[in-house]
Amino acid sequence: MLQQWTPRRVLVFRALNLGDMLCAVPALRALRRALPTAHITLLGLPWAADFAHRFADLLDGHLSFPGYPALPERETDVAAWPRFLAAVQAQAFDLVVQMHGNGHHTNAMLALLGARVHTGFCDAADRSPWCLPWPTSGPEPLRLLALARHLGAPADDGALAFPLQAADAQAWAAYPEVRRAMAGPYLCLHPGGRAAEKRWPVAHFAAVADRLHEATGLPVVLTGGAEEATLTAAVRRAMRHPAVDAAAPVPVGGLAALIAGSELLVSNDTGASHLAAALRVPSVVIFRCTDLARWAPLNRALHRVVWDPAGDRVADVLAAAMDLLQQG
Repeated sequence: MLQQWTPRRVLVFRALNLGDMLCAVPALRALRRALPTAHITLLGLPWAADFAHRFADLLDGHLSFPGYPALPERETDVAAWPRFLAAVQAQAFDLVVQMHGNGHHTNAMLALLGARVHTGFCDAADRSPWCLPWPTSGPEPLRLLALARHLGAPADDGALAFPLQAADAQAWAAYPEVRRAMAGPYLCLHPGGRAAEKRWPVAHFAAVADRLHEATGLPVVLTGGAEEATLTAAVRRAMRHPAVDAAAPVPVGGLAALIAGSELLVSNDTGASHLAAALRVPSVVIFRCTDLARWAPLNRALHRVVWDPAGDRVADVLAAAMDLLQQG
């Protein structure tokens, strides 16, 4: 379709968090290849302004999404909607690409933005040639790539990416213990996650951390955002050996720099696991309730997944971690 028409101004809607945004990078890459001269703007959550800046080769700008009652990612700023609609309509987008999900809650909303053409995922009953029925199976990056291909974008291998910047490592300048750990080889464990039901037990992370340290002699770094400091502190207390607690209010790039320098990441199914995939850092990802087929890394040689809804597969997580370390 894009072979027959070249939109000049494109708006991509995906107002989600870090892991979900990283899964969209292959589709954004394919879209940019199809439209090398178009001005492509991301309509995303406020934090994603930094994401758009980091991926400036794929995105030319960012608009902050004020929320919508049917979407849980942020509280709706009702007062901002009139200004938001006026600002978006004034930009006269040629094309809106809906990459946020199956379109059940979002397609009618996006029709208000005044673009010439609205495309994206939709219900199977929608017969519009610009819309693609929502795939009910398959990895998230490949689902999104299916939409890009439907529009006429070139093929892509689906690999995630996260370009590091010089300032990322400097995010740890105020944390001497973390800086010392980063000076040599180390292991990362990420016990946090946005949803409590996705988190592996604290005692299990502590057990794996101790056994990996005993087997390798490498220091263990516990990663997380400032809001996960309670979790990392609990893991540290439960360990028999010392660990570096790196739960801190640093930007996403700082967390990425920390993971990029590690020998291995052990993580719940959360944004940190997608960073490891994007940075080609070996990882063990623990799934407790989410769709493993949809969210697991594509490269199963570099990344191992453990399905553990009961929270009792410590030996399997440890075996996967040791196998990756021995391969490295």
